[in-house]
Amino acid sequence: MTPNPTPPHHTPPDQMPASTTGGAAPASPSGASTRYRVRHATAYDYGEDVPISHHLLHLTARPHPRQRVRRSTLTIDPVPAVRSQRVDYFGNTVTYVAVQEPHRSFSVIAESEVEVFDVPPISPDASLAWEQVRDSLRGLSGPDDGAEITQYCFDSTLVSVSPSLLDYARGSFAGGRPVMAAAIDLMQRINGDFAFDPTATTVATPLAEVMRSRRGVCQDFAQITVGCLRGMGLPARYVSGYLRTLPPPGKPRLVGADVSHAWASVWCGPGGWLDICPTNACLANRDFITVAWGRDYDDVSPARGVLVGGAGHGLTVSVDVEPLEG
Repeated sequence: MTPNPTPPHHTPPDQMPASTTGGAAPASPSGASTRYRVRHATAYDYGEDVPISHHLLHLTARPHPRQRVRRSTLTIDPVPAVRSQRVDYFGNTVTYVAVQEPHRSFSVIAESEVEVFDVPPISPDASLAWEQVRDSLRGLSGPDDGAEITQYCFDSTLVSVSPSLLDYARGSFAGGRPVMAAAIDLMQRINGDFAFDPTATTVATPLAEVMRSRRGVCQDFAQITVGCLRGMGLPARYVSGYLRTLPPPGKPRLVGADVSHAWASVWCGPGGWLDICPTNACLANRDFITVAWGRDYDDVSPARGVLVGGAGHGLTVSVDVEPLEG
């Protein structure tokens, strides 16, 4: 990710829009909306021929109550011998491809047209106390409620609750504090305490190291947020997607544009899921396009694969999110 010289935009909590991603998209979303054309290009160059390669791609935006996917295509070169698409356990679209001829490069261009809708503003202090939300999980049942929500309470491959995460989280979760207010405070503290530094971490950097250095990128900050929320007994998931490349007139550019972005989502009981972006200290709004969500980055990596040979590789990624007039 490329550091941005413009400070992130901070939205006062009492002006923050609600973000309730989850479930299938309604038939007719309402409210103001912005339509985007999204282009995500990924290109690998190998040092020598690769006889065969297999790839899993999370590059297709998913519909949800505030997002409608109008069109989506993947252009792959070389043309794969095998290509299939399915919906994974978390409801994300996953594309599997196998290239079965020698190749020195592999590229994927994901293009889509997505419409993102506004939702009514929230009142963070009017939400349930965080302990009430935590304790209410014991009464959830059924695949549409219990399993779908409570699965995000537990440790995952890249996010394990540790004493340092729990100690940090407690600074926001005073007894009886409304759950949304506590989550927003945690988001703002992480934004203030951690420095955006694309040279500080890789996808393999443990959260313990990020907590020590207080430096990283959106992926790290999202997973720190998820770990803190789970430490307090609240369901929290990792969300991947994009940010609007160019800001609306008069607003600063968000940190994390031009590349894949990541943020966190916390279950707030009757308030549903609340999407919080610690990288920019704001709630997800019409500038955010959702691609996938899961327990952590490992569940929703944009592109991952297994190949034979290659002798190393170079990687180039570019993302453009262009609002469409009308």
